[in-house]
Amino acid sequence: MRKLVYSINLSIDGCFDLTIGPPPPDEDLSNFFINLLRNAGMLVYGRTTYEIMVPYWPNIAKNPAGETKDDVEFAEAFDAVEKVVFSKSIEKAESKNTRIVRTNVEDEIRKLKLEEGKNMYVGGVTLPSYLIELGLVDEYVFTIFPVIAGKGKRLMEGISIQEKPGLKLLDTKIFNSGCVMLHYVKQ
Repeated sequence: MRKLVYSINLSIDGCFDLTIGPPPPDEDLSNFFINLLRNAGMLVYGRTTYEIMVPYWPNIAKNPAGETKDDVEFAEAFDAVEKVVFSKSIEKAESKNTRIVRTNVEDEIRKLKLEEGKNMYVGGVTLPSYLIELGLVDEYVFTIFPVIAGKGKRLMEGISIQEKPGLKLLDTKIFNSGCVMLHYVKQ
């Protein structure tokens, strides 16, 4: 049985959208993100996050000229991993190893969790918030950027959590850039 892990980058004040900007230059941080993808059994997205990631990363994997080594490695790892996208409006997948799912999200995630394999990573905000409300997220990986956004959408804003799970800290890592990774498991 595999776990569903929510991974997201945040500002110190809890903003998660593109207002926090790209990660600061940091080889260890880049390697962390690359290895996260390489160790993922599946990426789970909603339409919005999928459309942010695709075609951007697959295009870098296809045409790496002029890109940094870290961006190329991330793009190749992203391109290689299986992706499941929950959407009723996307006509067809625009990247390889991608399946569009139009059925009940809860039922599909429960089914996927029962399969053998590496953990599934869910990204974005709307879909993970819904999955958190349902109690389906098993682990959380928060990467805090050393930035105060001051405005923007905040993590888990407006969701109603029925089950308030306790979390146990599994791991932390402080990167040279000042970013901090916090890895929690639901108790």
